[in-house]
Amino acid sequence: MTDNTKKSDTATELLSFLVGGQDYSVDIMSVREIRGSAKATSLPHAPPFVRGVINLRGTVLPLIDLAARLGLETGQDTDRNVIIVVDLGERTVGLMVDAVSDILAIPEEDMQAPPDMAADETHNFVSALTIVDGRMIRILDLNAIMPDQNEEAA
Repeated sequence: MTDNTKKSDTATELLSFLVGGQDYSVDIMSVREIRGSAKATSLPHAPPFVRGVINLRGTVLPLIDLAARLGLETGQDTDRNVIIVVDLGERTVGLMVDAVSDILAIPEEDMQAPPDMAADETHNFVSALTIVDGRMIRILDLNAIMPDQNEEAA
């Protein structure tokens, strides 16, 4: 990204990554760390997109297969998968992705709301869209990916 793309003083820094061959990103302020692939311990009665739990320096974290959560075709687990550890308020989770791409600084005016699509889906996982170097990058709403624990109990 070049300096001439900067249009305002308010830019959001995003971590971009690939999931199912598509470009996605999350706010970098929610990213705690990026790790290599790890073997997950499965849990009974977990949703299909939850691969299980992993041990992160003594803390047990749920591991979410982001492709499965987004309804994308999931490939085989490989040693090349990457886990993005994100903080969601009081919770920390691991997001399994194909690869991490870049850190982007996107001016607020370059982010567009996703089109209103009438669908049966109850979740809208994409909060905004932006174009970088000819690629459409979807900005994920992490709270929609992992709903609040109170909502899950309701």
